[in-house]
Amino acid sequence: MADFNTTKRRVVHAVQRRVVNPIGRRLPVTMLETIGRTSGLPRRTAVGGRVIDDQFWMVSEHGEHSHYVLNIKANPAVRVRIRGRWRTGTAHLLPSDDPIARLAHLPQLNSSMVRVMGSDLLTVRIDLD
Repeated sequence: MADFNTTKRRVVHAVQRRVVNPIGRRLPVTMLETIGRTSGLPRRTAVGGRVIDDQFWMVSEHGEHSHYVLNIKANPAVRVRIRGRWRTGTAHLLPSDDPIARLAHLPQLNSSMVRVMGSDLLTVRIDLD
């Protein structure tokens, strides 16, 4: 039988994939674009975070279980749509960073959702070009 975090991750992933991401792609929200590790095609995901000194900071809800994190591990070159403008950058996964402390410095509404929905939090820093 699956443990609580596994079940939670599956439910959240299904809702995000079928509802949140399709809507988010059409709205002027912050989007992360990675390159699919298997397909080689661009993959876009609605994310929340903040630019601080030419770096975009965010926290992944499901850490290494998130497809975009797996894509970043395969190819750290990404694009981020911030306020309608696409910016290129290089993503870095920061397992040693405290994601709960990091969320205190990111947008409050998104941070609250990440805390509630997340199962394996992981900080991601994108160095913007």
